[in-house]
Amino acid sequence: MLRRNIRLRREYLYRKSLEGKERLLYEKKRKIKEALDEGKPIPTELRNEETALRQEIDLEDDYTAVPKTHIDDEYANATQRDPKILLTTSRDPSAPLVQFVKELKFVFPNAERMNRGGQVISEIIESCRAHEFTDVILVHEHRGVPDGLIISHLPFGPTAYFGLLNVVTRHDIKDKKAIGTMPEAYPHLILDNFKTKLGERTANILKHLFPVPKSDTKRIVTFANRSDYISFRHHIYEKPGGPKSVELKEIGPRFELRLYQVKLGTMDQSEAQIEWVIRPYMNTTRKRNFIGIDTDPDNKKKKH
Repeated sequence: MLRRNIRLRREYLYRKSLEGKERLLYEKKRKIKEALDEGKPIPTELRNEETALRQEIDLEDDYTAVPKTHIDDEYANATQRDPKILLTTSRDPSAPLVQFVKELKFVFPNAERMNRGGQVISEIIESCRAHEFTDVILVHEHRGVPDGLIISHLPFGPTAYFGLLNVVTRHDIKDKKAIGTMPEAYPHLILDNFKTKLGERTANILKHLFPVPKSDTKRIVTFANRSDYISFRHHIYEKPGGPKSVELKEIGPRFELRLYQVKLGTMDQSEAQIEWVIRPYMNTTRKRNFIGIDTDPDNKKKKH
């Protein structure tokens, strides 16, 4: 199994290394195709390669025309089977952190919770690969308050690092009748305001934690981005008075996520390339939105 994982990782890195060459070749073919479509002369720098490139263009179809990237490769098999997630914590977790992870187990379908004990990250990742887990979620805390969440996609990544804020668990809510029971049906997903390229990347990481739901399920999970703070909300809805009467009930937990890093690898690979990282010391960082578009006009006025 170890030799197989090494071989698969080497093949993945080799495909990733070819991306630059394939993108350059794609740009050359695109220029020739545009020149032919518009009746313009072939660019001078491409005339020596024109014959070979035109032969390749003639052999291409919609599937092969645009080169694939490592991002396509990471989730290539995601639709073939449901996600299988391992949930764990930092070492010596406090009671509030354990309670929060217990509730996350019901939020993510097909999730399994594991007591961390003395295991190191590399052992956990290796074991998850061997047992065909698709993702590992690691939750951190500071003085008994959950403050960090890491999502690592297997077998090759990516890994997203989030800050965790304003955590309210079901356990914290005293009125148990108001929140009701936690359903285990696969939920519908709402991903709001993930407009930029990084936003689409983040939404892609989050949505592949959930399997495809049935059309009649009454459970809804929402990730709503406002000013790069992603609010997580968990609801069920009912129609007590017919199709035009809808009652929405929040069943918890609720929290906010703040993305601060994305790596092209799993969390045990310290040498993995950093795809994106926030730079809080930059003068414009507080004013910029990296994940979505600022939809609050009042907020824009405040900035000016």
